[in-house]
Amino acid sequence: MPTCVITATNRGIGFELARVALARGWTVFGSIRSMENAETCAAALGDGFLPLVFDVSDHAAVQQAAARIPEGIDLLINNAGVIGPERQTPFDMDFPGFQETLAINTLAPLAVAQAFLPHLRRSGSGRILTVSSQMSWMGYRKSDTLAYRASKAAVNKVMQGLATELEPEGIPVVLVDPGWVRTDMGGPQADNCPIEVAEGIFRIGEGLTLADTGKFLRWTGEERPF
Repeated sequence: MPTCVITATNRGIGFELARVALARGWTVFGSIRSMENAETCAAALGDGFLPLVFDVSDHAAVQQAAARIPEGIDLLINNAGVIGPERQTPFDMDFPGFQETLAINTLAPLAVAQAFLPHLRRSGSGRILTVSSQMSWMGYRKSDTLAYRASKAAVNKVMQGLATELEPEGIPVVLVDPGWVRTDMGGPQADNCPIEVAEGIFRIGEGLTLADTGKFLRWTGEERPF
């Protein structure tokens, strides 16, 4: 039975990703920040779901959680993310909030990937997928939501570098643009259904090969520009 790790599985895209994976016969280790939410999520998702309680920005906790998993991991999905502080324009920036956004959206995916890399190597078919954003595209010159945009542009570059380093080992690394999704972050007016987006993202992760490593893909599977 294949096994995956998905961060932030208690709601939104992460919850739907876990649901899709379970329906396809995968074992799912899902990260959740509190024990209370972990118990609620585990009850909702049922058999095959195993919660891991940690905050992705707490690197020591991430390492401890990874150390508790004995088996190999076939797929890691970095899904956890935040929209950032209320004030995040070039002339009015909440700098501590910007730092927190970078910690969760940029640094955490790399820390999680490093922590679970031994498991990905052990599986013999390890793959890494990180959920990015269309708002990372350098073709946009918009100045709103700047901390979020910058953090997602930065994680694109970080994962590009990881793809380069892991290519000789046969471990593909890709980024996925989920579009504008109807979640707590995206709001009710967003274009895309979280269930459909999760199904598309997981389909990419499940079929990921080295031919796609380092790419930025839409959730529908097409390559898109950085």
